[in-house]
Amino acid sequence: MTVHYFGEGNSLLNQFVAEIRDIEIQKDPMRFRRNIERIGEVLGYEMSKALSYGNKTVQTPFGTKEISLPTDALVLCSVLRAGLPLHEGLLHYFDRAENAFISAYRHHHGDEDAFEVIVKYFAAPSLGGKTLILTDPMLATGKTLENVYKALKSHGSPKQIHIVSVIGSKSGIAYVKKIFPENTHLWIAAIDDKLTSKGYIIPGLGDAGDLAFGVKL
Repeated sequence: MTVHYFGEGNSLLNQFVAEIRDIEIQKDPMRFRRNIERIGEVLGYEMSKALSYGNKTVQTPFGTKEISLPTDALVLCSVLRAGLPLHEGLLHYFDRAENAFISAYRHHHGDEDAFEVIVKYFAAPSLGGKTLILTDPMLATGKTLENVYKALKSHGSPKQIHIVSVIGSKSGIAYVKKIFPENTHLWIAAIDDKLTSKGYIIPGLGDAGDLAFGVKL
């Protein structure tokens, strides 16, 4: 798997990441969602450079112009519910993509640190021969992406997989490297060093789904 890590360089992307981490700015859910969208837009633009392209002749009012345009059939798949703002940001740029949604959540047994990832809802078109863009804002342990990938296999084999995340842990990235095909690409804005005993990223930002949509029971 090829990792494209943009937090190493200086860009406006770091401003958006800083704001979603900031506990004061996090108090504004609309700002939080919009920043996640903007991160998706930036990562989507960078990812677009790795897609397949072909020349097309465009008719203008005064003549014709040959332009290199993307040719991939894209499927944009997001993990509910935290992935929705990231999905929206990517959809701003890949507005012709087909869409897929999957629910995956952690189930802790009592107060134990151990958990399992449960997938309940899945709606997707055929993935056979298409380019799959899989989005999950927080790549913590990697187990969510593992279970999502297993579920997606029932809908065919994509020719290429791109994973888009906002913040990931080093151990989570190492884990998904073992799960996904070698030619998979990960596009990520920030990488943190540690996880808590319950598998949450440190320093991270907290629960992205709760910050975007409100605390759940």
